Amino acid sequence: MNTSADNSNSKYYSKDEGVLSIMYHRFNENKYPSTNIRMNIFDEQMQMIKDLGYNFYNPKIFEKEFDKVKDKKKILVTIDDGFKSFYDEAWPYLRKNNIPFILFVSTQPVGKNGFMTWSQIIEIEKSELGTIGHHSHTHEYLIDMTHEDFIDDIETASIIFKEKLGYVPSIFSYPFGEYSKLMKDYISNKFTMAFGQHSGVIDLNKDRFELPRFPINEKYGDLKRFKSVINYNPLEYKLIKPEEKKINDKTNPPSVTVEFFESQKNLNNMTCYSNDGGNWKKTSLTFENNIMNIKLEEKFVPRRGRINCSLNDNGKWRWFGTQFTVVSN
Repeated sequence: MNTSADNSNSKYYSKDEGVLSIMYHRFNENKYPSTNIRMNIFDEQMQMIKDLGYNFYNPKIFEKEFDKVKDKKKILVTIDDGFKSFYDEAWPYLRKNNIPFILFVSTQPVGKNGFMTWSQIIEIEKSELGTIGHHSHTHEYLIDMTHEDFIDDIETASIIFKEKLGYVPSIFSYPFGEYSKLMKDYISNKFTMAFGQHSGVIDLNKDRFELPRFPINEKYGDLKRFKSVINYNPLEYKLIKPEEKKINDKTNPPSVTVEFFESQKNLNNMTCYSNDGGNWKKTSLTFENNIMNIKLEEKFVPRRGRINCSLNDNGKWRWFGTQFTVVSN
């Protein structure tokens, strides 16, 4: 495992075509459109990926080849929470179409109403397509816990995984995409990589312990938007500050800077949007050579603040995002 969650994983300007990860939760459910996708739309999305000439990436290979430059972008499918609707609706489809994926499981809800059972999870784990990921024990707001309770939650899940699967999954996903530097430092010593819920395309310079994903659901899952998302490319950078993504009254709004590689051209074409003040708006940017300063006009409103940036790089659209968790103290 990595011994520290260094914010800078940067190596060199790689021209990595990257890995675009998409995140799903529920399938063909009616109550929660913000985390649900209809199977007919899911089918159209998977077919579009194939029609655009992209290959689905096996998570086990992704884990091994993280530092390898990809000469063609790959698509990584991730599923959070282990809802029963995934097993009933999406799993037969993924199996039939030979599409690999990560299933992030929180151990406490397993077997409860609306969630998969351990026998179902083990069935997927034994297939060549499914990789089981660690998603904590309780799936609570871990960032609000004491550090001791946070560690206890993670270790409780790890004990259960060891008992049920025979091993502890090596890939982690932060519940709600929320984490502090202290949490990330701990996770970096226990896992090989970790996913958030901020948007962006993974390249070999991205921090292994705050990997981006695009959430796909009924609200944001229409095919026009989906095609735009799938065609986004990595925006490589050396460093993004602040590393601390947990902010309070004193540190909100954060002073955000991004240091790009000197080889990255067309930075003057950068556009960023943020939801400070509670509404999405275009954000003021200034540049000092290859360092971009993002000027937030207002404080982020609890619970999450987001910044998304896109760059028209000679007709190639590049994208990255970041997320902050707003706490009251």
